[in-house]
Amino acid sequence: MSFEGTAVATFVDHAAAEAAIKRLTEGGFDMKHLSVIGKGYHTEEKVVGFYTTADRVKFWGSRGAFWGGLWGLFFGGLFMTIPVVGHVVVLGYLAATAVSAVEGAAFTGGLGAIGAALFSSGIPKDSVLQYEAAIKADEFLVSARGTAAEVAHARDILQLGNPSMLSVHDHAEAAPARAPLLQSHG
Repeated sequence: MSFEGTAVATFVDHAAAEAAIKRLTEGGFDMKHLSVIGKGYHTEEKVVGFYTTADRVKFWGSRGAFWGGLWGLFFGGLFMTIPVVGHVVVLGYLAATAVSAVEGAAFTGGLGAIGAALFSSGIPKDSVLQYEAAIKADEFLVSARGTAAEVAHARDILQLGNPSMLSVHDHAEAAPARAPLLQSHG
């Protein structure tokens, strides 16, 4: 399937993000085309080090019902610790893209793994920077990708949740221009 665009909404709390995912699936969206990104919990300072059993208990104890419930619905998931940001969970199609970005060190112009995943899925860099800032501010991103009609439908559904930000990204506009082919007349 060719994806023509992506609708992305940011929500200030996990309940609103979860409700948005529920509305999208009830509206007929395939979970394979949805993603949720958000922080596990907020910390002002975090020493970069090992992810211990105590860290897992602290993280999953505070957000376990929310992330645990969503994790089972999605086809891919990623839990990572990002310096300065803290623990971040990525569920859905963007999780695989983020893993590829980390494994291939495909960071684009100062973007981290999440930014690289968003950028490589067709979202413009200026929007990626806004989304990274929203995640750092403890907001949750919900995205839906699909055909132009599906993305318009997703936008309408996401608007019902009163997001703090809602954008639609046309992947055709984000695609780099191709150089004209030169033909040899010899």
